[in-house]
Amino acid sequence: MTDLARAMAALAAGLEDVLDRLLPKDEAPERELLDAMRYATLDGGKRIRPFLTAQSAGLFGVSNNSALRTGAALEMVHCYSLVHDDLPAMDDDALRRGKPTVHKRYDEATAILAGDALLTRAFEVLASDSTHSNPAVRVELVKELAKAAGAHGMVGGQMIDLKAADGALDIGAITRLQRLKTGRLIDFACQAGAILGRAPLAAREALRGYTHDLGLAFQIADDLLDVEGDAETMGKAVGKDADKGKATFVSILGVERARDQANRLADQAAHHLKPFGDKADLLRDLARFVVERKH
Repeated sequence: MTDLARAMAALAAGLEDVLDRLLPKDEAPERELLDAMRYATLDGGKRIRPFLTAQSAGLFGVSNNSALRTGAALEMVHCYSLVHDDLPAMDDDALRRGKPTVHKRYDEATAILAGDALLTRAFEVLASDSTHSNPAVRVELVKELAKAAGAHGMVGGQMIDLKAADGALDIGAITRLQRLKTGRLIDFACQAGAILGRAPLAAREALRGYTHDLGLAFQIADDLLDVEGDAETMGKAVGKDADKGKATFVSILGVERARDQANRLADQAAHHLKPFGDKADLLRDLARFVVERKH
């Protein structure tokens, strides 16, 4: 097992414990909603975004507790977006992470409510003094996550994505789509570590350069996996973009040019981390992992 694999596994285990505590089981009348929230969030995923938060926080001496709670809040927002994306009105998916999607396991109304509840719980966690003792830090975390997830961030990107099914988007529009839908939460993941550590502007800009290129590399790799991956390994349906006639990096660039671009972006992402020296080695390794992963 590589150093990166060990570090990611350790982060995933720690995050699972935190999420389990933050989303406890309950026998209240609304327990089915709480069960659906746990179903959507626990026991799955690569936890790349919380890993980015933990690694960037480590660059600035942030406590493990603060990094994990912030990563957990971010993962709740990410999982809420997956629950809603899987709905029939959006991507209409039946599988996620190798198991039935939330609306298949429960029903559509419960899935909508579970997503809503995960989103609001995330901000409750960030606003808690258990996440950071400095209220200014907590306010900045809340503000930046709201911007990353909102109409000019992830949700705005999803709106553009709904329009991509007619195949009319060019490479500039696809890049903007993915910078919003995928890239903004990835950017917040690293910026959150810098916010927690009260990092100087130059350090934040270096991390922003890293996540800009990492986010695009991540999405190109996803597009390639939709073409070349298999459903069993992926834990979800593949070939969906082509079936829907959706414009993607691969449909515009072709497989080989898209793969070359992803590799170039991964190299560029790693280059942005030069100011951090050896402390950022795992972040560099993650950039390569993102484009070489099989699921």
